[in-house]
Order: sequence, then C-alpha cells, then structure tokens
Amino acid sequence: MADDKNFKIKIICPDRVFYEGAAEMVEFTASEGDIGIYKNHIPLTTAIKPGILTITDDQGGKKAAVHAGFAEVLGDSVSILAEVAEWPDEIDVDRAQRAKERAEARLASKDEGIDVLRAEIALKKALVRLDLCGR
Repeated sequence: MADDKNFKIKIICPDRVFYEGAAEMVEFTASEGDIGIYKNHIPLTTAIKPGILTITDDQGGKKAAVHAGFAEVLGDSVSILAEVAEWPDEIDVDRAQRAKERAEARLASKDEGIDVLRAEIALKKALVRLDLCGR
C-alpha cells in the first residue's frame, strides 16, 4: 500500500501555503548540509539554507527553490516555514541572471562599504534559481 510510506508535508511562506500534500521523501539543504527525509524520521528541527527542495511522491518528483527558513520533522509529517519558495515556472530567469551578475560584481569590487554576507546570500539565491531552471 503506497500510503504506508507516505507522510504529510506542508510548506508555508509569508504570503501563501506553497505546498500541502503527501510525499514519500523530501530533500532540502539544511544548515548542516543536504538532508533527505522519509516517513518515521527521528524528530528534528533545523534551519534551511537556500537550495533546491525536492518532493518525491507517487507521481515522481517536484522541485522548487527555497530561500531560507525552518523545517520541523515529526514521524508522520514535515512542516517547512520558508522565507520564499518558488516553482520553476514562477522564476524570472533574466532577473535571476542580472541578480547573479550584480552580486558577483559587488563581491569582486572589494569595496569596504559592501555588505559581503548580503552579497553572498544574494548570489546563492540567484544561483539556486538559475540551477532550478537549468541555466
């Protein structure tokens, strides 16, 4: 029975419930590195870093860009509170490319007034979006 290996997953963003359904597995980038969750995983709360989130269900896999947040893993459910989550068709590839170029230019400038951490995060978000869209 397929439901024996499924668990509930809910991804919530400030502006919407991004996804709610059943999954066999979910993968995302946690603060400790990439993580994969199956049903009956040990309870866990972790920070999420920008990366590609993959939901595997009976129909295959769905991929989305997630840009920071928190995940709570319980035996039969995963809840993700994400700053931003985007499906590939919601991403403006040209805008992501421009954001990547701006962030790279800021980091290359070595200007003392540059907020390096902010530029690195902007670069990572742009790279995640481009990677999800196959660029």
